[in-house]
Amino acid sequence: MTMLQSQPLLRLEAVTKNFGPTQALNAVDFDLRAGEVHALMGENGAGKSTLMKILAGNVQRDAGRILLDGEEIDVRSPADAAAHGIAVIHQEFNAVPAMTVAENLALGQEPRNRYGMLDRSAMLASARRKLARIGADIDPRRELGELSVGLQQMVEIARVVSERARILVLDEPTAALSRAEALHLYDVIEEMRAAGSGLIYISHRMEEVWQLADRVTVFRDGAFIGTREKDRISPPDVVRMMVGRPLDDLYHHRRRSAGDIVLDVSGLCGADGTGPVSFQVRAGEVVCLAGLIGAGRTEVARLVFGADKPSGGTVTVRGKPATATSCGRAMAAGIGMVPEDRKKQALFLDHSVEDNIAISSLHTHVRSGVLRRERIRGAVEGQMHRLRLRRSALRLPAGALSGGNQQKAVLARWLMRRCDVLILDEPTRGVDVGARSEIYEAIDELAAAGTAILVISSDLPEAIGISDRILVMRAGRIVHELLSHHATEEDVMFHATGMAAHAHGDDND
Repeated sequence: MTMLQSQPLLRLEAVTKNFGPTQALNAVDFDLRAGEVHALMGENGAGKSTLMKILAGNVQRDAGRILLDGEEIDVRSPADAAAHGIAVIHQEFNAVPAMTVAENLALGQEPRNRYGMLDRSAMLASARRKLARIGADIDPRRELGELSVGLQQMVEIARVVSERARILVLDEPTAALSRAEALHLYDVIEEMRAAGSGLIYISHRMEEVWQLADRVTVFRDGAFIGTREKDRISPPDVVRMMVGRPLDDLYHHRRRSAGDIVLDVSGLCGADGTGPVSFQVRAGEVVCLAGLIGAGRTEVARLVFGADKPSGGTVTVRGKPATATSCGRAMAAGIGMVPEDRKKQALFLDHSVEDNIAISSLHTHVRSGVLRRERIRGAVEGQMHRLRLRRSALRLPAGALSGGNQQKAVLARWLMRRCDVLILDEPTRGVDVGARSEIYEAIDELAAAGTAILVISSDLPEAIGISDRILVMRAGRIVHELLSHHATEEDVMFHATGMAAHAHGDDND
């Protein structure tokens, strides 16, 4: 760890922000030293992202001051932020999906040849250097929108890190990354800290904070709760500061005897080379698909849910054929899915939270061809209460919610529908520890009621903590099965990385 300077590199004083009647920030303070990683923690809606948007020039503060090297500055736009050496890796990507990776990495700084024409060779070479710096094995000629969420996040990280900012804000940077990719990012963070940059690190992953941070600041409900040196505080202390209560059992998972087979997948294949995969999930069982990004976990989920058409194999639910060629057919067969990218694949951002939750269950609230609106609202409010979503959010557009509350709204949709099989793809990505606990509790309640649950998680403690069995995937296939109560993170990675296959001199575990 470098010697930290007593004079803050950056200081925010009494920063206040209101959105209509809602106070997002209430006179909060925050400071950052050169050569420091300062973690900013709090539940969703605590005000962390609002503060960072103010610092990035995306949102204007109503009151308060921003000081850089002791001098007050005014940040009214992203251009202002960049001019002051401030760069931000947002939780939601700032990129153009229809452009290539190289074009996104060069956006606004396109290399030109002596004739003023775009120099594509130089652009590709620059992109490869930027990607290599963070250990990302991505073809810069690919269209960004074709990449998984995790790989898109790697591109965003490569873009921002290449700017060599004095102040770097990282908002949930590893939420969609594999363990190996996260480790590459940690190395880059250490390089920047050693070079004297100040880094603000927003994360809900306590183990990351304890590995990287020098200090921890906690916000709650838009207010500053406190700043502590990491060495003088424990993770339970931080949780109490964040939620105002201890969380004795984060995962809530109760071991129980599994029932009859509900989901039976046999020889399922995709046109992209995924599979064949075969597995079963029983009533009351939580099974997790684990593996590195690109292993084929999401692809399997999409095949089961009918989002992609299978090229072979079968799916049955409670013994009845359920191989789906559309999401509608999968839903009719009793399958639901919370996808990896809630904004693009699950939510109607301009529509109300009520409509987003109710949309999959409207058919159950029709009498004589008429929608029974009051019954729908009552059912929606019941699920919102169950997941601790405020009733005041009922008529808000889904796009106005924090990331964690958006995820709760998607989960509430399927809780309301009561599926036989529920697929959850990265269910707590970008979700704070308090909301995570509530989501885990809902998953356990669903399992207790007999739902067969298939989870995809890149968070290994989560994968082990909430499941009964773990199916490890690599290169589009299931290569190993682990019982969760005997599994360790090392066990999962041993098979996910292919080390087990190498040790046995085999292509499969």
